[in-house]
Amino acid sequence: MMSHVRRTWSLGRNRSGVSCRTGSASIATCSGDAALVLLSRSNDVFQNLALEDWIEANVDLQRRGVLLLWRNRPAVVIGRHQNPWAECHLPAMRGGGVPLARRRSGGGTVFHDLGNLNLTFFSSKTSYDRRRNLKVVTEALRQLRPALDVRATDRFDILLNGHFKISGSAARLSRKSSYHHCTLLHSADHSALANVLRPSCPGIQSNATPSVPSPVANLLDHAPTLQWEELLDALVRQYNAEFSSSSSSITVDPADEAAFPGVAAAAAELRSWDWTFGRTPKFRVETVLQLADERTAARCSARLQVEVKGGVVESCRLDVPADWLPPRLSGELSGVLVGGRFCRHRAAAAVTELTRSESGEARSRLKELGDAVLTAMG
Repeated sequence: MMSHVRRTWSLGRNRSGVSCRTGSASIATCSGDAALVLLSRSNDVFQNLALEDWIEANVDLQRRGVLLLWRNRPAVVIGRHQNPWAECHLPAMRGGGVPLARRRSGGGTVFHDLGNLNLTFFSSKTSYDRRRNLKVVTEALRQLRPALDVRATDRFDILLNGHFKISGSAARLSRKSSYHHCTLLHSADHSALANVLRPSCPGIQSNATPSVPSPVANLLDHAPTLQWEELLDALVRQYNAEFSSSSSSITVDPADEAAFPGVAAAAAELRSWDWTFGRTPKFRVETVLQLADERTAARCSARLQVEVKGGVVESCRLDVPADWLPPRLSGELSGVLVGGRFCRHRAAAAVTELTRSESGEARSRLKELGDAVLTAMG
């Protein structure tokens, strides 16, 4: 956890003079200052995303703004309207134990780890101003390291030296409130980022929001002495200066159900397959599968066409040369996939059951085809 977190405050009165009642309404009923600065104790991506939604729903953002600072263990976070099979490499993530989360805001896909800081700016809808929020970040960095060339772009990214992206943004606007969150790359693992931010499935056709790849850099690459504690302190100072506040950081724990009632259920929803994958906009996969029979060295190409809606296979067609596999079997394989989740693990059980009914060459080739289809599912 960040060294700054060692300066913790109870949810009673903190050094800024902000009065916060303990119990279920603690943060929601704080009084005194024009803004709150909260520092999450959790490194769990689902807890932190759920905390964002809790703050938006329960804090009176007409009266004050809130800045939430948080970091996560390695995770991939996609935007609300994105396709996870197109945005990230699910096999690499499973192999590395990296969870996938779909946030409620739009925007592109990002990789989080403990070298990345997330900042969420909450305000009323009328006070929503992403450029002003990013000014907090750029001014804090300029004060810390005047030699750094950091500028916000018209896309609400922050670039270092006019080229390297160190921060990306996304936002959610409700009827009366809003939040804008952005990343800030301090010392993220570039190799892990490159390994997971690549497509799982070739040949995806979709109207889902695509991410825009950009060259990235860490602040530590260009300011090697920049420590977490001074970065956090500078951000809090600049936020207070920009929004005429005098708030100190309050450390909060989103796992505390007494302080944040309902946040556990919200985190559970964000973890669910139905939210993460089932909310994917309708898409189509058209790809070529390369097949090989190891016993005879026979090889061929097959074509897979799948339509997926709500994460469920609506239609599936496999065009396989008849001299490699009888059309009856490729048709049966297509049939067992329809109506099921576009999910490697769920489909694997159906494929295994189907292959058991065959023997000899037909069985081995059907298994080869099934394995190729499962690989295409990520």
